[in-house]
Amino acid sequence: MTLLELQRRMAGAIMAPLGRADRLTADAGEAGAIVKPNSRLTSVERLEIYARSYWYRLLDSLYEDFPGLRAVIGLRAFDKLSRAYLAERPSESFTMRNLGLRLAGWLTAHPEYAGKNPALALDMVRLEWAHIVAFDGQAETVLGPEDLLELDTSMTFRLQPYLTLLDLRYPVDDLRLQLNDLPEGHAGASNAVLRHKERRVVQRHSLKAEPVFVAVHRLDDIVFYKRLEPAEFRLLQALGAGKAVGEAIDSVFGDSAQPLEEVSRQMEEWFASWSRNGWFCRPGKAS
Repeated sequence: MTLLELQRRMAGAIMAPLGRADRLTADAGEAGAIVKPNSRLTSVERLEIYARSYWYRLLDSLYEDFPGLRAVIGLRAFDKLSRAYLAERPSESFTMRNLGLRLAGWLTAHPEYAGKNPALALDMVRLEWAHIVAFDGQAETVLGPEDLLELDTSMTFRLQPYLTLLDLRYPVDDLRLQLNDLPEGHAGASNAVLRHKERRVVQRHSLKAEPVFVAVHRLDDIVFYKRLEPAEFRLLQALGAGKAVGEAIDSVFGDSAQPLEEVSRQMEEWFASWSRNGWFCRPGKAS
């Protein structure tokens, strides 16, 4: 067996989903071909140490990245979801930052893991993945207010890669912020108290749907959730899709009965706000 073959066999054994009671699924023969036993541990037990370390780190990563989802569906359901998701959508990246990349799509296909309110859980996943993107996503050269002094209807923009626009069915942005304000438990009873407080916060929000439009972005290395007006959201979507300013405005306000002066005032306010937040970057292919 070559070194490469050995590495692949060990990786396959370690990365295979754990079995009952988090036991290694590889049999004694397979384990013995990879590692030798010692005076205290069998080959399976030695290999199991690495397998558990690998899987527990993945589970911990999802636990840390999706605290809102964890609170919405409960800790036990979250553990089942995490294990099922990782078994079907294993990590394909060198960094665990991307572990939850496909979680929203997977949860859409597997609503049975989403608790009593799948729509709420899915909204929370979308928000929390957008939070990850905003935290460390790529930033392009910003178009500042001076670049927009003479706004032409033929101008096009790109939105910053770290900016995500979300059309949500529930106000999970408020819910996530309230969960962030809860004190962290330290151990034992403290963690139980924290879980109870999380449930109380969720119960106050989970029963009432309230469509909201949110821009998840960062400013000065801090992630923010900014509520948008429906028309503001649609206009940003149109601009992000590559439509020229005039075409984008017409697609949103073409059939509107709003007075032109009011539309012009909104445009001025919105563009000024977007520019201050650094959401626009120069048109063309991203680097």
